[in-house]
Amino acid sequence: MTTSAAGQPLIPQPPATVAALRQATSQIAPAALPTFARELDQVSDQSRKGADLAPIQRFIAQWTVYVHIQRRPEAAADLRRWEDIADSGDAAKARRAASGIGRILDEAHAAVGLPAR
Repeated sequence: MTTSAAGQPLIPQPPATVAALRQATSQIAPAALPTFARELDQVSDQSRKGADLAPIQRFIAQWTVYVHIQRRPEAAADLRRWEDIADSGDAAKARRAASGIGRILDEAHAAVGLPAR
């Protein structure tokens, strides 16, 4: 991952298009590209079968939020920390972690102009 000055995003927030999100993911989280491609294939198939754009729209929204978080190293680290805590097996810690994860996701949704989850 590219480094940034403290508190600064690694890259500007890209437009909410498949091509721009793929490019941004390749820059800031290249290990996520296989997941990106697999999920894009799945939603493309769903959209074709159902003649419905909703799966692709959800995919773009999901990856827009993902990129928003990953381009901010502190937010990405916080999210990973909360996810690790959620996996700890302790119910009380998992509830706190769910709250922390929710806060990060809510902030990202608001920042990119998407409705709350």
